[in-house]
Amino acid sequence: MIDIIKELENRGYIEQLTNEEEMRKLFQNESVRFYIGIDPTANSMHIGHFVALMVASRLQKAGHKPIILMGGGTAVIGDPSGRTDMRQMLTREQLDENVKAIKKQAERFVSFEGENAAIIVNNADWLLNLNYLEFMKEIGSKFTISKMIAQECYKNRLETGLTFFEMGYLLLQSYDFLYLHDKYNCKVQIGGNDQWSNIIGGVELIRKIGSEDSYGLTFKLLTTAEGKKMGKTAKGALWLNPEKTTPYEFYQYWRNIGDTEVRKVLNLLTFLPDEEVDRLASLKDEKINEAKKVAAYEITKLIHGEEEAKKAEQASEALFGNGGNLENMPTTKLEDENISILDAIVLTGIAPSKGQAKTLISQGGIALNDIKIEDISYKLSDKDFEKGYAILRKGKKVYHKLEK
Repeated sequence: MIDIIKELENRGYIEQLTNEEEMRKLFQNESVRFYIGIDPTANSMHIGHFVALMVASRLQKAGHKPIILMGGGTAVIGDPSGRTDMRQMLTREQLDENVKAIKKQAERFVSFEGENAAIIVNNADWLLNLNYLEFMKEIGSKFTISKMIAQECYKNRLETGLTFFEMGYLLLQSYDFLYLHDKYNCKVQIGGNDQWSNIIGGVELIRKIGSEDSYGLTFKLLTTAEGKKMGKTAKGALWLNPEKTTPYEFYQYWRNIGDTEVRKVLNLLTFLPDEEVDRLASLKDEKINEAKKVAAYEITKLIHGEEEAKKAEQASEALFGNGGNLENMPTTKLEDENISILDAIVLTGIAPSKGQAKTLISQGGIALNDIKIEDISYKLSDKDFEKGYAILRKGKKVYHKLEK
């Protein structure tokens, strides 16, 4: 088998490994069953999940076997990692609907056929019927409070208030690994580097119970050069669901990344060969825009398919003066063509509130049909729709078509 750990390192995925030497040998000597967990706290995955799916896809292509774990049970609590407050609790019905939606998305990225076919499981199947006293006796007794609260996922919450309910998350995720290890011979859990504490919990639990063949791997989170998480838009997260983030908006996000982010994005979010990534990432000055176009197209194609990627590309080209088709631009049909500019900005999602819309206008960040708007009380009229539509723009990169 190929040295998939080395390949993942070369592409910049890997952050941390447990028992590195042993894990390298494991992946080179056998077809390894591994798992990645996705808590269904929304009815779609976002771009952060896509990094995880890319790792899973690469491992599967190298001959290993994925388990996609839907956290229908753990999502009742919600992972406290990276949180400053407690997550909103979802109903059983909401979680079930979210699981269905996410399953459909996951099936696009890993294969469920062939010798190393992926499987999907839902931890609600074994967590919801646990007996509390038996669980705490068998599993809870293997964890110490002092060690748990020293973990980053809990330490950051101690001052603002960490509930015992949330502390149980680490125990449950650790139990997930044990359950999958025993039932499916799953030996490796993978996840983002914010999951390190949870992954270590599972590895140590399995070893305390008597098995030495459990390992953990974390990959780097997708961040900008300033260390901020990538994938945030004016509307919030960059979703994989086209109804939450349109293919055009998705494409434009990657088309407008910073120059220093091009290599990372091409490495982590595309299957382009290393040589092509090197060539594109080495382009300088204006030529780097060609690399961004390739990145935007390739990533959009993976998420939404080639047809939608082409439409998004055409809409983008139309905006920047190179022809193309404006029909594929995000569009809002107005019930009232005499809508105020503030209402139009909020309606299109360019800003989440009138207050922020006013700020954008005062800073010179809003234009209508390429004319800068300076009056916050401006109302649209027939003259704005001479072409049958109007183009609302924020800054130089965010466009939205308005139709009567």
